[in-house]
Amino acid sequence: MKVNLAFSTTGLTAELPHGFDYRVLEARSALPLRDVPGAIERALDEPIGCAALEEIASNRKTAAIAVCDITRPVPNRLTLPPILKRLERAGIGEENVTILIATGLHRAATQQEIDEILGSEIASRYRVVNHNARERDEHSALGETSTGTPVFIDRRFIDADLRITLGLIEPHLMAGYSGGRKLVAPGLAGQETIKVLHSPRFMRGPRAIEGSIENNPLHEELLEISALAGHDFICDVAMARDRSIGGVFAGAPVEAHRQGWKFVSSTLLETLARPVDAVITTAAGYPLDLTFYQAIKGITAAAHIVKQGGRILLAAGPANSLT
Repeated sequence: MKVNLAFSTTGLTAELPHGFDYRVLEARSALPLRDVPGAIERALDEPIGCAALEEIASNRKTAAIAVCDITRPVPNRLTLPPILKRLERAGIGEENVTILIATGLHRAATQQEIDEILGSEIASRYRVVNHNARERDEHSALGETSTGTPVFIDRRFIDADLRITLGLIEPHLMAGYSGGRKLVAPGLAGQETIKVLHSPRFMRGPRAIEGSIENNPLHEELLEISALAGHDFICDVAMARDRSIGGVFAGAPVEAHRQGWKFVSSTLLETLARPVDAVITTAAGYPLDLTFYQAIKGITAAAHIVKQGGRILLAAGPANSLT
């Protein structure tokens, strides 16, 4: 039996031996939107839970926009230009916009990666900066959450009049689903904050797993940090299997993200009737398997369907220096 695996940028064909009962388990796919530009325009002008983006921006002078680093296949080249146009029409010119690469504790994005993330035209015209979680002086101290997590968020985000994030909603190994609040923390958080969020206090929680939002302590912590940071607006997408856009969710951070993860939960997830003896899995290919840390998400997802004592084989692309 042959199976094609998502592996690096090339894909990988695996020849599986006879004599076993195989099942190919794929995430169900959202249908690609027929009119992506139109869907993005409508999402920004008729957002979820708040006024249109241009209206919100009309009484602001500066804006900060957080985007994911190279390890997330977010289609910023499609979602960012209409956002920037609305900011400009509202009176926030390009000289008053800062685009932050939300690296968390990853290394800084290279110029080549920034061009890939944003498109070379936007990268050359706008102020683009890497978040650096290890530089304490670059963060504003916002106190503590109700559970005692110290909150340090990139000062350039906090000091802006309008705070926007662009992300991707998909199952996440601890937060239930990515996107929304995760662009603020850990994306723009100081290492003092990130180390707590990635500690056993949250990672060992039985609800801190893929696809789990309700009563997930990490999700609740991230929402609280996002609110402390004054998070104003999100524009998140859900992806179809071919990496095209299957849904656009823009608006108030809590409400828009909730509608997005509910869409992903009902549209993309697959189930098994019982655990299996072994799983062959991937991390969904480039750029999601750029590092072992990112690729491990393929293992954590597979762990939910393999029997106790079973085996997991992970196929991930060649490692590089990204951490």
